[in-house]
Amino acid sequence: MAIHLTKESKILVQGMTGGEGMKHTRRMLAAGTNVVGGVNPRKAGRTVDFHDRPVPVFGSVAEGMDATGADVTVVFVPPAFTKAAVTEAADAGIGLAVVITEGVPVHDSVAFLDRARRRGTRVIGPNCPGLISPGQSGAGIIPADITKPGRIGLVSKSGTLTYQLMYELRDIGFSTCVGIGGDPVVGTTHIDCLTAFQDDPETDLIVLIGEIGGDAEERAAAYIRDHVTKPVVGYIAGFTAPEGRTMGHAGAIVSGSSGTARAKQQALEAAGVRVGRTPTETARHVLAVLDA
Repeated sequence: MAIHLTKESKILVQGMTGGEGMKHTRRMLAAGTNVVGGVNPRKAGRTVDFHDRPVPVFGSVAEGMDATGADVTVVFVPPAFTKAAVTEAADAGIGLAVVITEGVPVHDSVAFLDRARRRGTRVIGPNCPGLISPGQSGAGIIPADITKPGRIGLVSKSGTLTYQLMYELRDIGFSTCVGIGGDPVVGTTHIDCLTAFQDDPETDLIVLIGEIGGDAEERAAAYIRDHVTKPVVGYIAGFTAPEGRTMGHAGAIVSGSSGTARAKQQALEAAGVRVGRTPTETARHVLAVLDA
């Protein structure tokens, strides 16, 4: 089992013929991901050869879905075109849209996330590394060779910390790792992933990575307290961040004591979550829980 993405997933890549799209499509294919097509209206009808794997290019998401049965799209388009790309995917009825693009205006994100919600399309991102179910499929830019399949579920605001915890716990492995993105408005939240991991019979433990700013981690802590029975281990990036300064992601804004790493740690620990102050300490907490 995995959440949101399995070996059965059929993936389109919007922007596949661009530089980033080409690079990461090649990496996804090398990892065994079932990429069934790209989308570019100006290059529809062409085929792109990735070594021994020809991938057709379609003029629209709807056309690609009709031809291939695709149920996932990965969006590698510039910020100015992201709203249109995600709206097109949602209007076509695709089940999952993974939006890698960073620098998307917040008002655009609000608009396309509302459209996707009303159309029944789950969005991961924007400004995210995507997700991977090791040994099955990967949609986005998460490296496939730093871990193995296992029984840990991971949800993270940070791409870099996603990779680090995957590597730190590579000997145990993961069911699915989801990078939800660090923008102020994202399509899939910590709570969404906690719910899915709680319901996944092959996820035994959940790792939650947050960061300073906002109240997403505090809300996740309340949800864990009331609804999650599986063990959860957490890490909050930003314990050493100077007060009064915006750090890293667009969502990492701290006002007074609200949104600080310490406040988030206290909320999570009150819900029974072990919280590490470094990624390595967090990995040690995971091992301790699994060995208990």
